[in-house]
Parts: sequence; C-alpha cells; structure tokens
Amino acid sequence: MPRFDSLVIQDQRHLKWRAFDPIEQGLMILCGICIASFSLLVFCDVITRAIGRPWLWVQEATMTFFLYGIFIGVAAATRRNDHLYLAVLAESMSGGARLFFEFFNRLCVLGVAFAMIYYGYINFLDGFKSLRMPSMTPIASLYAAIPISGLFVALFTIEQMVNGLKHGFADPNGPPEEKRQSL
Repeated sequence: MPRFDSLVIQDQRHLKWRAFDPIEQGLMILCGICIASFSLLVFCDVITRAIGRPWLWVQEATMTFFLYGIFIGVAAATRRNDHLYLAVLAESMSGGARLFFEFFNRLCVLGVAFAMIYYGYINFLDGFKSLRMPSMTPIASLYAAIPISGLFVALFTIEQMVNGLKHGFADPNGPPEEKRQSL
C-alpha cells in the first residue's frame, strides 16, 4: 500500500505537527500540477503559434498556473524549511544565540506572511475592477493566490516557532547526511 505522506519531508520533524502533514502533501501535489500544467501549456502555445493556429486562452491559463505554482511552492517551502530563512547561519550557532536567531528569522517571515495576507487581500478586492482577456474573468482570480499563500506561510511559521521554543530549533538527529557532506 502506498504511503500518503511520501512527499512530506522528515527533516526537522521536531518542528512539525503531524496534523499538518496532509496539508504539506497536498501543497506539494498542487505545486507539481501547477508547474507541470504551466510547462505543458507553454509547449502547446509554442506549437500552436508555429503552425499558425494560436490558442488565445493559453497565455491566460499559463499565467494562472505559473502564479499559483509559485505561491503554493512558497507555502510548501516554508513548511519544509527550504525557503525564506537563513538556515546555514543559524545552524552554525548554539544555545541562546541560535534560539534568538532562529526565532528572529521566523518572526521576519511571519511579518512577510502578514503583509502577504493584508496587502494580498487588498489587491484581491481591487482585482474585481479589471478583467482578464479573453475570458473576461476578474484579475482577482490571480491575486487570490497571494493571501492564501500568506495564510499557509503564517500557519507553518507559527508551527515552527511554537515547536522550536518547546523542543529547541536544533535537530536532535543532526543534519541530514547530504547536508553534512556539503558543510
């Protein structure tokens, strides 16, 4: 039987709640679908233009998949600690200095997440004033990705802050093997 959490990275498990594993799994799948769809549509756009029969809607769909792929990826990368913070510098520290630096990094990420939520929502509401061509859908359909991503980034950052204060930020199992070799 296949594991349903096979895309959930097990690094730094002490900073993660198992209840959020299905969210990470879903975000990884959605990100993959968006980026694969983006790539396929760009290929189709090139082919249809080359044969002189362009699909007018394909650029709009390409933009949607690209934008959602990026913002879903930002949320997934936050959960996986692959993005948005200075890992190498923090990992070289220990004790109170590491605790301060790790917490400060995540506090900065949380500030960015709140800005994404707030300003993204304002942009989303403003997006109902403009329409996308040729579908005539409000551009707000694109802007919705920003506050949604911000919510996930905030959720995962708070998760890491709470667990980091509770269990410490240093991985009790040490860095993964590939990281050890590159250090």
